[in-house]
This record gives sequence, structure tokens and C-alpha cells, in this order.
Amino acid sequence: MNSELIEALNILEREKDINKDVLLDAIENSLITAYKNHFDRADNVKVNIDRETGDFTIFAEKKVVETVENPVTEISLEAAMEINKKYKIDDIVNVEVKTKEFGRIATSVAKSVITQKIREEEKNAVFNKYYTKENDIITGIVQKINSRGIIVNLGKLDAVLTENDIVKTEKLKPNDRIKVYVTEVKEQERSSVPKISISRTSEQLVKRLFETEVAEIMDGIVEIVTIARDPGSRAKISVRSRNPKVDPVGSCVGVNGNRVGAVVAELRGEKIDIVRYSDNSAEFIVNALSPSKVVSVEADDDERTAKVVVPDNQLSLAIGRAGQNAKLAAKLTGYKIDIKSESQARALEEEADIQPEDETENEA
Repeated sequence: MNSELIEALNILEREKDINKDVLLDAIENSLITAYKNHFDRADNVKVNIDRETGDFTIFAEKKVVETVENPVTEISLEAAMEINKKYKIDDIVNVEVKTKEFGRIATSVAKSVITQKIREEEKNAVFNKYYTKENDIITGIVQKINSRGIIVNLGKLDAVLTENDIVKTEKLKPNDRIKVYVTEVKEQERSSVPKISISRTSEQLVKRLFETEVAEIMDGIVEIVTIARDPGSRAKISVRSRNPKVDPVGSCVGVNGNRVGAVVAELRGEKIDIVRYSDNSAEFIVNALSPSKVVSVEADDDERTAKVVVPDNQLSLAIGRAGQNAKLAAKLTGYKIDIKSESQARALEEEADIQPEDETENEA
């Protein structure tokens, strides 16, 4: 133990984020273990390590007796008085342990413990660093693309964007900087690094990006209520404000669209509709079907269904390509939405108004 060891521990603390005191505590415990292995007990031993110099001392507590029967726990009065003349029978004396044999064993054990503790602390430090990022976004750099998926370097380790978490329309290439959503961080028994699951398709990625860009969301003034997403193509988010003077939609759009623009850029062109949330289901459904216009809504809150009528020239816009707008609106509101044009709705009403003629049977 010397200043070189302390300097080495300081370097480990700086470069690998391993607490020096944790390692020194481990070394102290290793010396106690070495003492126990050598003397067959350790309940009477104390170890002190100078945190600045690395020098250490080991003391065994021994009882002063007239006749020594167990030299590990007892010391004669004559020997005790050589340390300090004040000692008398039944006093406890701290006797420094200095045997060469024990020193060799202690050094060997200490080296082994330091090596093992460094491995454990490195693993813990990496895990703790990324565990705090669970359910959050983190920036990574695309390393390579293979059959497993897209390998993304997150700093101290790599993670894989698997097929379900890759946006099919994104053309990522090595060295691209991207933001990913961390869905899970868990330890692996046979690995020194944790397994990190990441996603580019999660709806929560959109939410966290807006939280980063919009100060009113970070401050809790504006809230994102629901999100519906077709990754790589379009997303809808509903927002509300806790302050009547703050427009939630305008806050998320930003001046000249700079806030929503930053999110769209990070999602590589994915379109985003920001709509106002409402506790009134009919009003919320109207907002969710934006940008199409709506003539009327009949919502059944118990069945969670809604019948919507739109102008004839708005039907295709309300439904969207491949039904996308209607599907996202349904997911955003939680209602099953049936959309009809005005002419379709009128035809159904007329059909319902026509009563079939009564048929009479010919009498024989």
C-alpha cells in the first residue's frame, strides 16, 4: 500500500467512475479475510488505511493475562508493558500485526480483491449510467447494419435496433447520429455490460422529443395526453394546457414551426398533427380527424363508438391514404370511428325512412 496505489485508484475513479472509497473498503475487508485465513479468526482485528498515502496498519485486540494460552487473542502483562507501561491485567491492547508470512498472504489477497472489485464496480457503474436512461431518450451513433439489425453505439456500449424497432422508411447509414428511446435496461449474468433495448418506433420517442423541445411541457404547463403513430409516416398527439392563457397547440408548434420542426427533423420527415385534447368526446374526435372538416359527430361514450359525417369533398381526406388518418384518430381518441360523407349519410337516412308495403295474402 503506497501513494502509487492511491494514484491508481484516483485514475480508476476518474476514468471508470469507480468510487475510490469503495475499493479501499474492499481492500480493508480483504486484509481482514487474510488475517482470518492466517490466524483462524478475525473478530478481534482492525484495519486502518490512510486515504491519502495508502499506508495501512492492522491491529489485533488482545487481552492482557498473566499466562498466555491463546497468542491470537491474549498477550502477557510483560509484553503489554513493553508497548505501554500503563497496561495491567484484563486490559485490551491493540497489537500491530507485522509477520512476514501474513504480509505475503495479505498482499496476494488484496490484489485478488482489487481486481474482482474493479470488475464489479465497472459493471455497476455502466449499469447505473444507463439504468437512469430507461424510459428516456439517448443519442447514439450508427455503427453498422447487419442481419441482427442496426448496431448503435451509446457511448460505453452498443445496443441493437431490432426489426420491430426500426422505422422501415428510414435509410440510416454508419456514423449517423440518432436519438433512440430506451425501453429497458437489465443486467446480464455472464456479461460485464447490461443489455439495453432501444427503439425508433415507440410512441414515447415522440413524447420525449417534444418534452425536450417544448419548455411548457418540461415545466408542466402543457401536457401531452395521448399519442398515435404510424412510424416514419405520420403521428398525431393531443395536448392540453393547465394555464388558460397558454395555447397548448401553439406552444408545441413554436414560432414559425421551429419546435415541431425540430421533432420532425429528428424523425426524418415524419409528419406530426398536433391537436387540442377535450374531455368532450365529440369535440375531441373532431380535433383528431384534422385536417379534414367534420359536419357532425354522434358519440356513444359507453360503447366507445362514434358516427362521423364529413363533407363529400372531405371523405378521402378524413379517411386518409390506406385509412391512415381514420386509424390514427381512432387510436388517439380510443373510439371506434365510422366515417360517412354527407351524401352517404343522407342516402342511409332516406333508406331508413322508406317503409315496406304491407303484403296481404290471397284468401282461398
